[in-house]
Amino acid sequence: MLFLTLKAVVSGALIAVASTLAKRQPGFGALIASLPLVSVLGMIWLWNDKPDADTMAAHASATFWYVIPSLPMFLLIAPLLRHGFGFWSALGAGCALTILLYAALTWFGPRFGLPL
Repeated sequence: MLFLTLKAVVSGALIAVASTLAKRQPGFGALIASLPLVSVLGMIWLWNDKPDADTMAAHASATFWYVIPSLPMFLLIAPLLRHGFGFWSALGAGCALTILLYAALTWFGPRFGLPL
């Protein structure tokens, strides 16, 4: 239970740092948020729980493929906000797009041999 609490505190602290930095310097906050810190921490936590190279390799490979459909969300949110959409509407549209792209990847990926 102590390790679970440590994982939550460290992971939450990184999000808090990124959002605090973004208030003063949006670009720098975005840089911190865009770093694969969650993925790296996830791999560290996974390795600690199950130190198996095959499991880690499968996780890293699947993470790569799942990052790709999440990227268009950011390309959609920015213009929606600039064209007067509210934050929550733009975020919802971006999340909906990501969900659709994840579903497409999950359906098409294995048919093309992607290790998900």
